[in-house]
Amino acid sequence: MKILFIGDIVGKPGRQTVARMLPRLVARLGVDLCVANCENAASGFGLTPKLYHELKAMEIAVLTSGNHIWSKKEIYPVLDAEATLLRPANYPEGVPGHGSCIVSTAAGERVAFLNLMGRVFLYDIECPFRTAEAAVAKLREETAVIVVDFHAEATSEKIAMGWFLDGKVSAVLGTHTHVQTADDTILPGGTAYLTDVGMTGPCNSVIGVKKEIIIDKYLHQIPRRFDTAKGPCRLSGVLLDIDGRSGQAREIRRLQLEEDS
Repeated sequence: MKILFIGDIVGKPGRQTVARMLPRLVARLGVDLCVANCENAASGFGLTPKLYHELKAMEIAVLTSGNHIWSKKEIYPVLDAEATLLRPANYPEGVPGHGSCIVSTAAGERVAFLNLMGRVFLYDIECPFRTAEAAVAKLREETAVIVVDFHAEATSEKIAMGWFLDGKVSAVLGTHTHVQTADDTILPGGTAYLTDVGMTGPCNSVIGVKKEIIIDKYLHQIPRRFDTAKGPCRLSGVLLDIDGRSGQAREIRRLQLEEDS
């Protein structure tokens, strides 16, 4: 089974890039299921109901997120209503939404997705490791194929989660930093791992934002509005090849594709 995971979609440029490239990618790579991180889809921060439906219409089976999913309050009812729009599972009990889901490929193979968020340099929420342990045990009762989006800042925390879940899930894929790392590997227990998938959005930017704004902020230390950059875009993602019976990864392949690729 082949699963395509698309890194953080940034603003309108990112959405347009996915809309143009995804159908061709699915056909060329033989993708059975597509998932994408959507927490930056609305002008770089959050998601709206309209944009949720826009992304789902692109045949993205599951949308994961992170800390910015709370930026647009109008998405809160959608988080409750739509099982395939995920927020990190380790937020405190009582917040809107779901932290995991199970979907099926066209061939009927069941795939679970779990969304977690790190705590280092982020928020003091529930422990992602203990949350993962409990959630994975429950999901494994339904399917051996489990893909984890670990939305975290610290490289060490992400690597630790990879080792913690090795042999228990099919893949641990990091999001949040928007810069794709080059440490794709399959761990000894059969879990595919990558510290960060990267972002889908403007190439000539600072992690999706107009570079002039970020440079000025660093020079003068004055708060600035972060506007999404324009210009050529890149789709960053990962293609996973997973054994549907054992849940073990056979291959992990990093993707960084310009629009004319």
